Amino acid sequence: MKYDVVIVGSGLYGATWAYLAARANMRCLVLERRSHIGGNVYTEEIESIHVHRYGAHIFHTNDKEVWNFIQQFGEFNHYINSPLAYYKGKIYNLPFNMNTFYQMWGVVRPEEAKAIIEAQRKDHYVEYPSNLEEQAINLVGVDIYEKLIKGYTEKQWGRPCTELPPDIIKRLPVRFIYDNNYFDSRYQGIPVDGYTAIIKKMLQGTDVLLNTDFLSDPEYWKRHASLVVYAGPIDAYFNYEFGPLEYRSLCFETEILDIPNYQGNAVVNYTDRDVPYTRIIEHKHFVFGKQPKTVITREYSQPWEIGKEPYYPVGDQKNVSLYQKYLTKAREETSVVFGGRLGEYRYYDMDQVIRRAMDTFYSVVK
Repeated sequence: MKYDVVIVGSGLYGATWAYLAARANMRCLVLERRSHIGGNVYTEEIESIHVHRYGAHIFHTNDKEVWNFIQQFGEFNHYINSPLAYYKGKIYNLPFNMNTFYQMWGVVRPEEAKAIIEAQRKDHYVEYPSNLEEQAINLVGVDIYEKLIKGYTEKQWGRPCTELPPDIIKRLPVRFIYDNNYFDSRYQGIPVDGYTAIIKKMLQGTDVLLNTDFLSDPEYWKRHASLVVYAGPIDAYFNYEFGPLEYRSLCFETEILDIPNYQGNAVVNYTDRDVPYTRIIEHKHFVFGKQPKTVITREYSQPWEIGKEPYYPVGDQKNVSLYQKYLTKAREETSVVFGGRLGEYRYYDMDQVIRRAMDTFYSVVK
């Protein structure tokens, strides 16, 4: 065996593992199915702009250890995520706060906004919400639900809100202050040189093979090391023995525009059901860019099928039960660590991915 560990995937989970393993004098081989490192946080340079190839990635955390860890690999700016919502020609601030309530109803005081929401909730309140629509109206009333939640959510998940579990929207920020900062995180920013530069530094000293699919011959690659860290889809690892887990996929339409500024904000969500895309990203605004041109990306949510890129796990009861079957089999693989968003079939923010990789590394490598 030439290596101590073979790591499948060069996203944040695999790169964190590789960095920690290299520091522990372990010989590492990273296998990456794509033609580039970085997984979904990969950024490519277009017109001197770092374009987020697979959707907007804003780093935010309350975990000081994780924040200090990621800052070793690059400078982060002070970007604050303040997305906008576009509905039928009007703009609303996100997350839902006093700016949103002023734009929606013309109210300027918190008690006025609370009174309107309470009046709208009163006739529709459900003590134990059974779906996303009931949960959303319980939180913010009918107006905000109909204009800013329903259409966007149904595009994102490809099904009516009445068929989605209420848990999806429980984390929805609702604030009765004038504050457009989406994340309630102490540390927040974007790497000024892009995420690809961060991942490249994390992988220094590690052998990396691109365009290499571990699953094309897993037994061959297992012979290269006594330990495999697998950050790919857990169901694909077991050749979909119990059937495929369900995901939502995305597609992106990127355009270079010969103007310096298209929409004046990094992210604008399109909440009208009749608009086919969910949001437009203008990448230069992540790092306060002054380039003469701009690059925008329209993001479309799509059904997933085998062969497409999986993005968002559909964590309903059916899929959670199916995942438990795969998890039982995974625990029998004593020389394989399953991790990350796909390996654990769970949506993680970037800081959570790093934390999981760190914790798993230190539990395995003692």
